[in-house]
Amino acid sequence: MKILLSNKYYYPRGGDCIYTIELEKLLKEKEHEVAVFSMQHASNLSSEYSGYFPSEIDFKKKNLNNFLNSFIRPFGSPEVRRNFIRLINDFKPDILHLNNIHSQISPVIARIAHKRKIPVVWTLHDYKLLCPRYDCIRDGKSCELCFSRKINVVRYICLKNSLVASLLAYIEAVFWNRNKIVSFTNLFICPSLFMSNNMIKGGFKSEQFITLSNFINFKKLNGIPNAKGNYYCYVGRLSSEKGVETLLKAAIELPHYVLKIIGTGPLEQKLKEKYMRRHIEFLGYKNWDELKPILEGSKCMVIPSEWYENNPLSVLESLCLGTPVIGAKIGGIPELINPGINGLLFESGNVNDLKNQIVHLWEKSSDYTKSSIAENAREKFSSESYYNQLIRIYNNLIAF
Repeated sequence: MKILLSNKYYYPRGGDCIYTIELEKLLKEKEHEVAVFSMQHASNLSSEYSGYFPSEIDFKKKNLNNFLNSFIRPFGSPEVRRNFIRLINDFKPDILHLNNIHSQISPVIARIAHKRKIPVVWTLHDYKLLCPRYDCIRDGKSCELCFSRKINVVRYICLKNSLVASLLAYIEAVFWNRNKIVSFTNLFICPSLFMSNNMIKGGFKSEQFITLSNFINFKKLNGIPNAKGNYYCYVGRLSSEKGVETLLKAAIELPHYVLKIIGTGPLEQKLKEKYMRRHIEFLGYKNWDELKPILEGSKCMVIPSEWYENNPLSVLESLCLGTPVIGAKIGGIPELINPGINGLLFESGNVNDLKNQIVHLWEKSSDYTKSSIAENAREKFSSESYYNQLIRIYNNLIAF
């Protein structure tokens, strides 16, 4: 089968990018032909299809050419259209599998594929189809106002505290409205029930979705160590919606427990200045080979999110390595954690509750069987199982 994958970035920038890259590897291992359509970027992985990638759009750059392209690109720029048509003419895909494509690439490629009678599958990694700013957050709290009225993104100036950016996001949402998106997408894949339920709440029909959790390629896991270290960890972006400051506030009051913070982000310097202690280590970005021994040696991993997490890769990785997870009761996180078996849950944003759960798990760490956690997770998030389900979806759409 010839499968065309698309994601706006083609390097391990976030969960959507890692998913796309790992899916490409998985499909190639199963001897499918796989092409990629992404945006040019200095950090991109090598690809034989990079000559088709449209030029980079960086909304932070201030030059005139980038400024004009930033306004055009979300609606389907001539460059994107030309390059994508050239790719599908040359590659002749049997199916198009979309991931995060808004703004830098745009849904125009789905419309082009649909007109060519190429089935379109779309894995949803965030809430862009419901919320013009992707994350359902307003003033630091969960918000669903745009599920029914997208104009609220302008009313509350939700995007980057900028009226212009918020207005552009609104126009983009109206242009690529629900009816239009559904007309050229055969099926949406939601990695969590929470996301699927929210899509229905936002006016989409249940038959347009299938819930399918993300997967882990076990080749990168190897064996499971016998012992845990004397620390716990956080893995993720250092930004407000991730709740990392809530974790650090709890950690300050637990000086006997060492916390390792892995990741970078806009709050990095501020958090270091405010929370750096002998028992709190900021380790910065770690590639997988560096991250794996830290994660598998941790007493637990904490995911303190304060936004509607979908199906976080860090949780899947932790569980597959036998590391229990303390997670916020928000978004799709509770679907992954069985309290007392593979981790614990706490009220999102509640410092005292989080602190108590850390102490509880630390004191009861012997109750958490590493091999059992890993075995159950690897069965649930198996790449083989994921592939079998995904290929059935592909075959059904192609046959239809």
